[in-house]
Amino acid sequence: MILTYSIVVVFLLGYVCIALENGLRINKAPIALIMCVLCWTLYMFGCPEYVSEFHGEEFSRFLSVFHISDPGEAARHFIGQKVLLEHLGDACEILFFLMGAMTIVEVVDTNGGFNFVRGRLATRRKRLLLWQVVALTFFLSAVLDNLTTSIVMVMILRKLVPERRDRLIYAALIVLAANAGGAFSPIGDVTTIMLWIKGNVTSAGIIKSTFLPSLVSILVPTFLMQFQLHGLLDQEPDKSEFNPKVLNKGERLTVFIVGVGGLMFVPFFRSFTGLPPFMGILLVLGVLWTLTEIFLAREKNIEETMSERVSRIMHKIDMSTIIFFLGILMAVATLSEIGVLESFGQWLEHATDGNAYLVTGIIGAASSIVDNVPLVAGCIGMYDIATPAAVAANPELIMFVQDGSFWELLAYCAGVGGSMLIIGSAAGVVVMGLENISFGWYMRRVSVYALLGYLAGILTYALI
Repeated sequence: MILTYSIVVVFLLGYVCIALENGLRINKAPIALIMCVLCWTLYMFGCPEYVSEFHGEEFSRFLSVFHISDPGEAARHFIGQKVLLEHLGDACEILFFLMGAMTIVEVVDTNGGFNFVRGRLATRRKRLLLWQVVALTFFLSAVLDNLTTSIVMVMILRKLVPERRDRLIYAALIVLAANAGGAFSPIGDVTTIMLWIKGNVTSAGIIKSTFLPSLVSILVPTFLMQFQLHGLLDQEPDKSEFNPKVLNKGERLTVFIVGVGGLMFVPFFRSFTGLPPFMGILLVLGVLWTLTEIFLAREKNIEETMSERVSRIMHKIDMSTIIFFLGILMAVATLSEIGVLESFGQWLEHATDGNAYLVTGIIGAASSIVDNVPLVAGCIGMYDIATPAAVAANPELIMFVQDGSFWELLAYCAGVGGSMLIIGSAAGVVVMGLENISFGWYMRRVSVYALLGYLAGILTYALI
């Protein structure tokens, strides 16, 4: 029991440090790694008891094969060869998917693919431009991810809107649109990717059930905030390209279509082959990599093309984010192994009388303060996917079946809820840094509208 409390305390202390990343000025990735290793180290001290309680049958079969006389030594072997590797495998499915997707987006961006996106935004009318930016961000984040989409759209915005006061409003709505767009897509946000890969939701199910709530959650704040913009832009939008590129226009368009179209193809690949999503991402990356190598091979100046090659572009991938996810997912796995998540889930269900809207609504509100990845990882560990037999025995479990209301609301609330504070999502934090948006300005000028959109989306889900 003391070890269980110790593991929970270490996790909570690490969680607090991660939430206070900006104030502490320490990257959250090393904190997550330290938290992960400390949790598993403490777990190993009590592993004989934990293994006997939560893996009794599997451990017995393990002993019948390996015949290790010392119970402590046997438990440590069992953890190292089975339990730990299983959790690592689950985490790596998500991490390889993210690394592949991030590389594909970087390849498209480096080779000028997103110039075609900016070409669609050519009006001087401020409100019309706002709606165009929001629409592009919303749908683009469903194909890419909300963090990458936010960066791309802010870079585009700097070319289009020179006035800082107006640009802050556009930037704030980019955060809201990116998070809303990522919430309805199986590949649009880390949390929906986690739920999709784990089998809690299907591609068709999550899009069908949460598209309209996500759309409403951005339409409401956009409609209300558009009245803060008036008239026309002071100058014509800059239509020049960001940087001269080695590839010609046709080749850039091909890279854009293959990269973005490939990301959209991944859910179909999984349905058709039954292979995990990261295999589909690796296929798309391989095709795109080969294509760019063919395009760049015609250039005689090798040095000129080096910055465009995928082998060099891969150095741009934000590995600290990948390492952070690894630490968080493995730390949460420890809580699952000691039974804390299951106990907390039972308590939460009892405290809310099993109301899925209340539970997920609280999680969404909490995600505006702390990172939504461990919140969703914790929820996945707290509740199992209900089988038809379990539902027949207990009809209340219907909301936990695959594509059940709990999982769909969790995807929506964890994704959209982070928009209520600028520090509540990765998209918000990166836009905060790019445009130097203060926490106070966002809270005064945006948070209320984000909250109204969030609640309107939940109401929409309830109605449909």
